[in-house]
Amino acid sequence: MIRRILENSEYRRVLDNIVSLTGIQMVQYLLPLVTFPYLTRILGPEKFGKVAFAVAFITYFQLLTDYGFNLSATREISINREDPRKVSCIYSSVMVTKTILMCITFVLMVTVVLSFGRFRSDLLLYLFTYGLVLGNLLFPVWFFQGVERMRYISILRIVSSLIYTALIFIIVRSPADYLYVPLITSAGYIAVGIYSQRIVKREFEVEFRLPGINDIMGQLREGWHLFISTLAISLYTTSNRFILGLLTGPAVVGYYAVAEDITRALQGLVSPVSQAIYPYFAKVHSEDRERARGELKKMLLVMGALTFIVSLVIALLAPLIVGILAGPRYADSVHLLQILVFIIFAVGVNNILGIQGLVSFGYKEKFTWIVLLAGVLHLGLLVGLVFLMGSAGAAIAVVLTEIVIGVIEYIILRRMGIL
Repeated sequence: MIRRILENSEYRRVLDNIVSLTGIQMVQYLLPLVTFPYLTRILGPEKFGKVAFAVAFITYFQLLTDYGFNLSATREISINREDPRKVSCIYSSVMVTKTILMCITFVLMVTVVLSFGRFRSDLLLYLFTYGLVLGNLLFPVWFFQGVERMRYISILRIVSSLIYTALIFIIVRSPADYLYVPLITSAGYIAVGIYSQRIVKREFEVEFRLPGINDIMGQLREGWHLFISTLAISLYTTSNRFILGLLTGPAVVGYYAVAEDITRALQGLVSPVSQAIYPYFAKVHSEDRERARGELKKMLLVMGALTFIVSLVIALLAPLIVGILAGPRYADSVHLLQILVFIIFAVGVNNILGIQGLVSFGYKEKFTWIVLLAGVLHLGLLVGLVFLMGSAGAAIAVVLTEIVIGVIEYIILRRMGIL
Protein backbone atom coordinates (compact mmCIF):
# COMPACT_ATOMS: atom_id res chain seq x y z
CA MET A 1 0.00 0.00 0.00
CA ILE A 2 2.74 2.45 1.04
CA ARG A 3 4.90 1.45 -1.92
CA ARG A 4 2.00 2.03 -4.33
CA ILE A 5 1.47 5.52 -2.90
CA LEU A 6 5.16 6.40 -3.22
CA GLU A 7 5.29 5.14 -6.82
CA ASN A 8 2.27 7.23 -7.87
CA SER A 9 3.31 10.85 -8.60
CA GLU A 10 -0.16 12.25 -7.81
CA TYR A 11 -0.34 10.41 -4.48
CA ARG A 12 3.22 11.52 -3.65
CA ARG A 13 2.28 15.15 -4.27
CA VAL A 14 -0.82 14.83 -2.08
CA LEU A 15 1.27 13.17 0.65
CA ASP A 16 3.85 15.96 0.42
CA ASN A 17 1.10 18.55 0.76
CA ILE A 18 -0.41 16.72 3.74
CA VAL A 19 2.99 16.76 5.47
CA SER A 20 3.51 20.45 4.66
CA LEU A 21 0.00 21.44 5.73
CA THR A 22 0.34 19.38 8.89
CA GLY A 23 3.54 21.25 9.66
CA ILE A 24 1.74 24.58 9.18
CA GLN A 25 -1.22 23.47 11.28
CA MET A 26 1.02 22.13 14.04
CA VAL A 27 2.73 25.51 14.18
CA GLN A 28 -0.51 27.46 13.89
CA TYR A 29 -2.39 25.48 16.53
CA LEU A 30 0.13 23.55 18.62
CA LEU A 31 2.96 26.10 19.01
CA PRO A 32 0.51 28.63 20.51
CA LEU A 33 -0.20 25.93 23.11
CA VAL A 34 3.26 26.79 24.43
CA THR A 35 2.00 30.30 25.19
CA PHE A 36 -1.53 29.10 25.97
CA PRO A 37 -0.79 27.94 29.57
CA TYR A 38 1.11 31.18 30.14
CA LEU A 39 -1.66 33.45 28.82
CA THR A 40 -4.50 31.66 30.63
CA ARG A 41 -2.64 32.01 33.91
CA ILE A 42 -1.34 35.58 33.39
CA LEU A 43 -4.52 37.10 31.91
CA GLY A 44 -7.08 35.13 33.94
CA PRO A 45 -10.52 34.03 32.68
CA GLU A 46 -11.88 37.59 32.30
CA LYS A 47 -9.11 39.16 30.17
CA PHE A 48 -8.56 35.91 28.28
CA GLY A 49 -12.29 35.89 27.52
CA LYS A 50 -12.14 39.52 26.39
CA VAL A 51 -9.46 38.74 23.82
CA ALA A 52 -11.36 35.62 22.69
CA PHE A 53 -14.55 37.68 22.23
CA ALA A 54 -12.68 40.27 20.12
CA VAL A 55 -11.26 37.54 17.86
CA ALA A 56 -14.75 36.05 17.44
CA PHE A 57 -16.12 39.48 16.51
CA ILE A 58 -13.36 40.26 13.99
CA THR A 59 -13.68 36.80 12.44
CA TYR A 60 -17.00 37.90 10.90
CA PHE A 61 -15.16 40.60 8.93
CA GLN A 62 -12.47 38.13 7.95
CA LEU A 63 -15.15 35.82 6.57
CA LEU A 64 -16.63 38.68 4.55
CA THR A 65 -13.19 39.45 3.13
CA ASP A 66 -12.41 35.80 2.31
CA TYR A 67 -15.74 35.49 0.47
CA GLY A 68 -15.32 31.75 -0.13
CA PHE A 69 -12.18 32.25 -2.25
CA ASN A 70 -10.31 29.67 -0.17
CA LEU A 71 -12.35 27.08 -2.05
CA SER A 72 -13.45 28.69 -5.33
CA ALA A 73 -10.04 30.26 -6.13
CA THR A 74 -8.21 27.10 -5.04
CA ARG A 75 -10.23 25.12 -7.57
CA GLU A 76 -9.59 27.66 -10.36
CA ILE A 77 -5.84 27.75 -9.70
CA SER A 78 -5.68 23.94 -9.52
CA ILE A 79 -7.43 23.45 -12.85
CA ASN A 80 -5.43 26.17 -14.68
CA ARG A 81 -2.03 25.82 -13.00
CA GLU A 82 -0.35 24.78 -16.26
CA ASP A 83 -1.31 28.14 -17.83
CA PRO A 84 0.85 30.93 -16.25
CA ARG A 85 -1.11 33.72 -17.90
CA LYS A 86 -4.44 32.38 -16.62
CA VAL A 87 -3.00 31.85 -13.13
CA SER A 88 -1.78 35.48 -13.06
CA CYS A 89 -5.23 36.71 -14.08
CA ILE A 90 -6.98 34.62 -11.41
CA TYR A 91 -4.49 35.65 -8.73
CA SER A 92 -4.74 39.36 -9.55
CA SER A 93 -8.54 39.43 -9.71
CA VAL A 94 -8.92 37.55 -6.41
CA MET A 95 -6.41 39.78 -4.57
CA VAL A 96 -8.02 42.99 -5.83
CA THR A 97 -11.52 41.72 -5.00
CA LYS A 98 -10.43 40.74 -1.49
CA THR A 99 -8.78 44.17 -0.98
CA ILE A 100 -12.01 45.95 -1.92
CA LEU A 101 -13.96 43.73 0.47
CA MET A 102 -11.45 44.38 3.26
CA CYS A 103 -11.82 48.16 2.91
CA ILE A 104 -15.60 47.82 3.10
CA THR A 105 -15.46 45.56 6.16
CA PHE A 106 -13.03 47.89 7.97
CA VAL A 107 -15.44 50.80 7.62
CA LEU A 108 -18.27 48.53 8.76
CA MET A 109 -16.28 47.32 11.79
CA VAL A 110 -15.36 50.83 12.95
CA THR A 111 -18.98 51.96 12.52
CA VAL A 112 -20.29 49.10 14.67
CA VAL A 113 -17.67 49.61 17.39
CA LEU A 114 -18.28 53.36 17.65
CA SER A 115 -22.07 52.89 17.67
CA PHE A 116 -22.23 50.79 20.87
CA GLY A 117 -20.81 51.74 24.26
CA ARG A 118 -19.84 48.18 25.12
CA PHE A 119 -17.68 47.94 22.00
CA ARG A 120 -16.47 51.56 22.03
CA SER A 121 -14.64 51.13 25.34
CA ASP A 122 -12.46 48.46 23.72
CA LEU A 123 -11.78 50.25 20.41
CA LEU A 124 -8.02 49.60 20.53
CA LEU A 125 -8.61 45.89 21.19
CA TYR A 126 -10.73 45.58 18.04
CA LEU A 127 -8.36 47.68 15.90
CA PHE A 128 -5.38 45.54 16.91
CA THR A 129 -7.34 42.35 16.31
CA TYR A 130 -8.44 43.58 12.87
CA GLY A 131 -4.82 43.16 11.77
CA LEU A 132 -5.68 39.46 11.41
CA VAL A 133 -7.90 40.36 8.45
CA LEU A 134 -5.06 42.19 6.68
CA GLY A 135 -2.64 39.35 7.40
CA ASN A 136 -5.12 36.80 6.10
CA LEU A 137 -5.58 38.84 2.91
CA LEU A 138 -1.84 39.02 2.27
CA PHE A 139 -1.26 35.31 2.89
CA PRO A 140 -2.81 33.54 -0.14
CA VAL A 141 -3.34 30.03 1.24
CA TRP A 142 -5.78 29.40 -1.60
CA PHE A 143 -3.01 29.97 -4.17
CA PHE A 144 -0.54 27.58 -2.56
CA GLN A 145 -3.24 24.97 -2.16
CA GLY A 146 -4.20 25.39 -5.81
CA VAL A 147 -0.65 24.83 -7.07
CA GLU A 148 -0.20 22.14 -4.39
CA ARG A 149 3.01 23.72 -3.05
CA MET A 150 2.70 24.41 0.67
CA ARG A 151 6.28 23.58 1.68
CA TYR A 152 7.50 27.17 1.29
CA ILE A 153 5.02 28.50 3.81
CA SER A 154 5.68 25.83 6.44
CA ILE A 155 9.11 27.28 7.29
CA LEU A 156 7.78 30.84 7.23
CA ARG A 157 4.95 29.96 9.61
CA ILE A 158 7.36 28.23 11.99
CA VAL A 159 9.73 31.23 12.11
CA SER A 160 6.81 33.65 12.57
CA SER A 161 5.27 31.58 15.35
CA LEU A 162 8.59 31.26 17.17
CA ILE A 163 8.96 35.06 17.14
CA TYR A 164 5.35 35.44 18.32
CA THR A 165 5.96 32.98 21.15
CA ALA A 166 9.10 34.81 22.30
CA LEU A 167 7.37 38.22 22.21
CA ILE A 168 4.41 36.95 24.26
CA PHE A 169 6.72 35.78 27.05
CA ILE A 170 8.76 39.00 26.93
CA ILE A 171 5.97 41.59 26.66
CA VAL A 172 2.84 40.15 28.31
CA ARG A 173 3.52 40.17 32.05
CA SER A 174 0.18 41.04 33.68
CA PRO A 175 -3.59 41.18 32.93
CA ALA A 176 -3.12 44.86 31.97
CA ASP A 177 -1.02 43.75 28.97
CA TYR A 178 -3.90 41.92 27.26
CA LEU A 179 -3.92 44.42 24.36
CA TYR A 180 -0.47 43.25 23.31
CA VAL A 181 -1.77 39.75 22.55
CA PRO A 182 -3.83 40.68 19.43
CA LEU A 183 -1.20 43.27 18.43
CA ILE A 184 1.62 40.70 18.39
CA THR A 185 -0.59 38.10 16.67
CA SER A 186 -1.64 40.54 13.93
CA ALA A 187 1.94 41.71 13.34
CA GLY A 188 3.02 38.09 12.83
CA TYR A 189 0.23 37.39 10.33
CA ILE A 190 1.01 40.56 8.36
CA ALA A 191 4.75 39.77 8.22
CA VAL A 192 4.05 36.24 6.93
CA GLY A 193 1.62 37.65 4.37
CA ILE A 194 4.10 40.18 3.00
CA TYR A 195 6.83 37.58 2.58
CA SER A 196 4.43 35.09 0.99
CA GLN A 197 3.66 37.70 -1.68
CA ARG A 198 7.35 37.73 -2.55
CA ILE A 199 7.32 33.94 -2.87
CA VAL A 200 4.33 34.04 -5.23
CA LYS A 201 6.08 36.51 -7.51
CA ARG A 202 9.60 35.04 -7.29
CA GLU A 203 8.99 31.29 -7.26
CA PHE A 204 5.85 31.05 -9.40
CA GLU A 205 6.45 34.07 -11.66
CA VAL A 206 2.95 35.37 -11.14
CA GLU A 207 2.55 38.80 -12.71
CA PHE A 208 0.05 41.29 -11.34
CA ARG A 209 -2.51 42.33 -13.95
CA LEU A 210 -5.05 44.99 -13.04
CA PRO A 211 -8.40 43.21 -13.41
CA GLY A 212 -11.44 44.74 -15.03
CA ILE A 213 -14.90 45.03 -13.51
CA ASN A 214 -15.99 41.87 -15.32
CA ASP A 215 -13.10 39.90 -13.76
CA ILE A 216 -14.02 41.10 -10.26
CA MET A 217 -17.71 40.38 -10.79
CA GLY A 218 -16.81 36.97 -12.16
CA GLN A 219 -14.88 36.12 -8.99
CA LEU A 220 -17.76 37.31 -6.84
CA ARG A 221 -20.21 35.15 -8.79
CA GLU A 222 -17.90 32.11 -8.66
CA GLY A 223 -17.47 32.34 -4.91
CA TRP A 224 -21.04 33.36 -4.01
CA HIS A 225 -22.45 29.98 -2.98
CA LEU A 226 -19.30 29.05 -1.10
CA PHE A 227 -19.30 32.48 0.59
CA ILE A 228 -22.88 32.02 1.79
CA SER A 229 -22.10 28.51 3.02
CA THR A 230 -18.94 29.70 4.80
CA LEU A 231 -20.88 32.55 6.39
CA ALA A 232 -23.56 30.12 7.47
CA ILE A 233 -20.92 27.80 8.91
CA SER A 234 -19.70 30.70 11.04
CA LEU A 235 -23.15 30.82 12.65
CA TYR A 236 -22.36 27.53 14.39
CA THR A 237 -18.60 28.08 14.90
CA THR A 238 -17.56 31.70 15.53
CA SER A 239 -20.99 32.72 16.81
CA ASN A 240 -20.66 30.52 19.89
CA ARG A 241 -18.15 32.78 21.62
CA PHE A 242 -19.81 35.92 20.31
CA ILE A 243 -23.35 35.04 21.42
CA LEU A 244 -22.04 33.61 24.70
CA GLY A 245 -20.23 36.89 25.35
CA LEU A 246 -23.35 38.94 24.63
CA LEU A 247 -25.57 36.79 26.88
CA THR A 248 -23.12 36.09 29.73
CA GLY A 249 -19.77 37.69 30.53
CA PRO A 250 -16.02 37.65 29.73
CA ALA A 251 -15.16 34.99 32.34
CA VAL A 252 -17.70 32.50 30.93
CA VAL A 253 -16.32 33.17 27.45
CA GLY A 254 -12.86 32.54 28.88
CA TYR A 255 -13.81 29.06 30.14
CA TYR A 256 -15.48 28.22 26.84
CA ALA A 257 -12.58 29.63 24.79
CA VAL A 258 -10.09 27.40 26.61
CA ALA A 259 -12.08 24.26 25.70
CA GLU A 260 -12.65 25.45 22.13
CA ASP A 261 -9.00 26.46 21.59
CA ILE A 262 -7.81 23.02 22.71
CA THR A 263 -10.36 21.40 20.38
CA ARG A 264 -9.25 23.57 17.45
CA ALA A 265 -5.59 22.78 18.12
CA LEU A 266 -6.35 19.08 17.93
CA GLN A 267 -8.61 19.55 14.94
CA GLY A 268 -5.72 21.34 13.26
CA LEU A 269 -3.86 18.04 13.13
CA VAL A 270 -6.67 16.45 11.11
CA SER A 271 -7.77 19.28 8.80
CA PRO A 272 -4.55 19.32 6.68
CA VAL A 273 -5.62 15.95 5.27
CA SER A 274 -8.85 17.46 3.92
CA GLN A 275 -7.10 20.62 2.71
CA ALA A 276 -4.45 18.69 0.81
CA ILE A 277 -6.98 16.28 -0.70
CA TYR A 278 -9.30 19.00 -2.09
CA PRO A 279 -7.24 20.18 -5.12
CA TYR A 280 -6.25 16.58 -5.90
CA PHE A 281 -9.84 15.40 -5.66
CA ALA A 282 -11.08 18.33 -7.79
CA LYS A 283 -8.63 17.30 -10.52
CA VAL A 284 -9.58 13.59 -10.27
CA HIS A 285 -13.27 14.46 -10.57
CA SER A 286 -12.69 16.65 -13.63
CA GLU A 287 -10.95 13.69 -15.33
CA ASP A 288 -12.87 10.62 -14.11
CA ARG A 289 -16.16 10.94 -12.22
CA GLU A 290 -16.40 7.18 -11.56
CA ARG A 291 -12.93 7.05 -10.06
CA ALA A 292 -13.81 10.06 -7.90
CA ARG A 293 -16.78 8.15 -6.42
CA GLY A 294 -14.49 5.33 -5.33
CA GLU A 295 -11.94 7.75 -3.86
CA LEU A 296 -14.70 9.53 -1.92
CA LYS A 297 -15.83 6.32 -0.22
CA LYS A 298 -12.27 5.48 0.80
CA MET A 299 -11.70 8.97 2.22
CA LEU A 300 -14.95 8.84 4.19
CA LEU A 301 -14.03 5.55 5.88
CA VAL A 302 -10.47 6.61 6.74
CA MET A 303 -11.41 10.09 7.98
CA GLY A 304 -14.37 8.79 10.00
CA ALA A 305 -12.31 6.16 11.82
CA LEU A 306 -9.37 8.49 12.44
CA THR A 307 -11.38 11.41 13.83
CA PHE A 308 -13.66 9.26 16.02
CA ILE A 309 -10.68 7.61 17.74
CA VAL A 310 -9.03 11.00 18.31
CA SER A 311 -12.26 12.47 19.76
CA LEU A 312 -12.83 9.56 22.14
CA VAL A 313 -9.27 9.56 23.48
CA ILE A 314 -9.27 13.33 24.10
CA ALA A 315 -12.64 13.17 25.89
CA LEU A 316 -11.22 10.62 28.32
CA LEU A 317 -8.07 12.70 28.90
CA ALA A 318 -9.90 16.06 29.18
CA PRO A 319 -9.32 16.64 32.96
CA LEU A 320 -5.60 16.04 32.55
CA ILE A 321 -5.32 18.17 29.39
CA VAL A 322 -7.15 21.19 30.85
CA GLY A 323 -5.20 20.94 34.11
CA ILE A 324 -1.87 21.00 32.30
CA LEU A 325 -2.67 23.58 29.62
CA ALA A 326 -4.89 26.06 31.45
CA GLY A 327 -4.45 25.43 35.17
CA PRO A 328 -6.79 24.86 38.14
CA ARG A 329 -8.67 28.16 37.62
CA TYR A 330 -10.24 26.64 34.47
CA ALA A 331 -11.86 23.53 35.96
CA ASP A 332 -15.15 24.68 34.37
CA SER A 333 -13.57 24.05 30.96
CA VAL A 334 -13.23 20.27 31.46
CA HIS A 335 -16.84 19.26 30.76
CA LEU A 336 -16.95 21.71 27.87
CA LEU A 337 -13.93 20.05 26.26
CA GLN A 338 -15.50 16.60 26.71
CA ILE A 339 -18.46 17.79 24.65
CA LEU A 340 -16.69 19.96 22.07
CA VAL A 341 -14.02 17.41 21.20
CA PHE A 342 -16.54 15.38 19.19
CA ILE A 343 -16.58 18.26 16.71
CA ILE A 344 -13.32 16.78 15.43
CA PHE A 345 -15.18 13.65 14.34
CA ALA A 346 -18.22 15.49 12.98
CA VAL A 347 -16.25 18.12 11.05
CA GLY A 348 -13.82 15.53 9.64
CA VAL A 349 -16.70 13.48 8.21
CA ASN A 350 -18.68 16.55 7.12
CA ASN A 351 -15.73 17.93 5.16
CA ILE A 352 -15.53 14.74 3.11
CA LEU A 353 -19.30 14.63 2.57
CA GLY A 354 -19.73 18.35 1.91
CA ILE A 355 -16.60 19.78 0.28
CA GLN A 356 -15.14 16.68 -1.39
CA GLY A 357 -18.60 15.21 -2.06
CA LEU A 358 -21.30 17.77 -2.77
CA VAL A 359 -19.08 20.68 -3.92
CA SER A 360 -16.67 18.63 -6.07
CA PHE A 361 -19.55 16.76 -7.73
CA GLY A 362 -21.24 20.01 -8.70
CA TYR A 363 -23.86 20.35 -5.98
CA LYS A 364 -22.68 23.66 -4.53
CA GLU A 365 -26.22 24.99 -4.23
CA LYS A 366 -27.37 21.99 -2.19
CA PHE A 367 -24.33 22.37 0.07
CA THR A 368 -25.13 26.07 0.52
CA TRP A 369 -28.73 25.35 1.49
CA ILE A 370 -27.68 22.67 3.96
CA VAL A 371 -25.32 24.95 5.86
CA LEU A 372 -27.78 27.86 5.69
CA LEU A 373 -30.44 25.65 7.25
CA ALA A 374 -27.94 24.41 9.83
CA GLY A 375 -26.85 27.97 10.64
CA VAL A 376 -30.41 29.09 11.33
CA LEU A 377 -31.08 25.91 13.33
CA HIS A 378 -27.92 26.45 15.35
CA LEU A 379 -28.73 30.04 16.27
CA GLY A 380 -32.04 28.91 17.73
CA LEU A 381 -30.40 26.02 19.57
CA LEU A 382 -27.53 28.22 20.76
CA VAL A 383 -29.63 31.00 22.27
CA GLY A 384 -32.12 28.57 23.84
CA LEU A 385 -29.51 26.20 25.30
CA VAL A 386 -27.30 29.05 26.58
CA PHE A 387 -30.27 30.43 28.51
CA LEU A 388 -31.00 26.94 29.92
CA MET A 389 -27.49 25.54 30.44
CA GLY A 390 -24.98 28.36 30.02
CA SER A 391 -21.69 27.53 28.28
CA ALA A 392 -22.47 23.78 28.21
CA GLY A 393 -25.53 24.63 26.09
CA ALA A 394 -23.27 26.37 23.54
CA ALA A 395 -21.04 23.28 23.31
CA ILE A 396 -23.99 20.91 22.89
CA ALA A 397 -25.57 23.16 20.25
CA VAL A 398 -22.54 23.16 17.97
CA VAL A 399 -22.05 19.36 18.16
CA LEU A 400 -25.74 18.71 17.45
CA THR A 401 -25.63 21.06 14.47
CA GLU A 402 -22.61 19.30 12.94
CA ILE A 403 -24.35 15.92 13.34
CA VAL A 404 -27.46 17.20 11.58
CA ILE A 405 -25.33 18.51 8.70
CA GLY A 406 -23.58 15.18 8.29
CA VAL A 407 -26.81 13.20 8.24
CA ILE A 408 -28.38 15.45 5.58
CA GLU A 409 -25.25 15.42 3.39
CA TYR A 410 -25.02 11.63 3.57
CA ILE A 411 -28.69 11.19 2.61
CA ILE A 412 -28.31 13.50 -0.41
CA LEU A 413 -25.13 11.80 -1.64
CA ARG A 414 -26.81 8.40 -1.33
CA ARG A 415 -29.87 9.57 -3.28
CA MET A 416 -27.59 11.02 -5.99
CA GLY A 417 -25.87 7.64 -6.34
CA ILE A 418 -22.49 9.07 -5.34
CA LEU A 419 -22.11 6.96 -2.18
